[in-house]
Amino acid sequence: MQNNYFLAKLLSLLILSAILVLLGSLVGSTGTAWNTLGADQTILFDIRLPRSLGAYLAGALLGLAGGIAQSLFRNPLADPYLLGSASGALFGVGIMLCFVYIGNSWLEIIGLNGGAFIGALFGVLASLLLAGGYGSSLRLLLSGVVISVILGAANSIFTFVRPDLLQSIQSFMLGNTTLISWSGVVIMAIALILCLLVTLVISPVLDALSLGENTARTLGLPLNQLRLILIGILALATGCAVAQTGLIAFVGLAAPHLVRKLANGRQRVQILLSCLGGGILLLSSDLIARTLFAPIEIPVGVVTAVIGGLYLLILLRRTSLGGRP
Repeated sequence: MQNNYFLAKLLSLLILSAILVLLGSLVGSTGTAWNTLGADQTILFDIRLPRSLGAYLAGALLGLAGGIAQSLFRNPLADPYLLGSASGALFGVGIMLCFVYIGNSWLEIIGLNGGAFIGALFGVLASLLLAGGYGSSLRLLLSGVVISVILGAANSIFTFVRPDLLQSIQSFMLGNTTLISWSGVVIMAIALILCLLVTLVISPVLDALSLGENTARTLGLPLNQLRLILIGILALATGCAVAQTGLIAFVGLAAPHLVRKLANGRQRVQILLSCLGGGILLLSSDLIARTLFAPIEIPVGVVTAVIGGLYLLILLRRTSLGGRP
């Protein structure tokens, strides 16, 4: 019975995802294309479709990273942005743009993703080092905020080092899906499949950690090694998303919360549904960003910040009244 319920919810989310991708391919800031003839074919298949798929995949990666962060650190307010990985990823992208910029090619895209991954990993490890380990969730989150501020300041310095890249760096800081290409879609798809498969395989460690540190150790699981793998996955997922779309806040925080009741405490289900929830959330925000003030587009990061901020206020309000976040 429980499996049938899960499959029904999973199918519903998949159908909603397909509808949003189709809608994203048809609707844009310049109007709606209801046919695929002539110029519309180029708009559909070269611009809107990769943008829609890319926005969905980036959201899925952030949802995955958020689900891992909240389960791994046992804190419902943990997300890639707060743990320093997003700012670290942007820091890595900034370094690549300023010092290793090599032109429009596959090598450049791989370079940006590689720089973002290394930067994201650096941000999380720096937060862990500053916090003195996994012991205190509050100390870890505060450390993540400190590292994010420091790396944010470093990102600002890049605009003085390379003034010609000011617009590109600002675009990354605000979050933008307009430049996602088919090559970016392929890279994010590969990263999502790899990260999701590895996470699902080692998800028992998340189930064990949800019972408490001591209980998890009695099960004989190599916690330290598995934690490092999960941190690497968190960094890779965040890095790939940031390299393609820039900083997009609150998706990694909100997505796991939106699907938590559907998961019913099962970490493997929670991770899978967080991916779908993150994709739906970011693609929906992207549709709002490109149509709300059409033909002017606003950065999708602004939309997610507004939606996420309102959601966080509701979450904090519910917590202050004694409810569970």
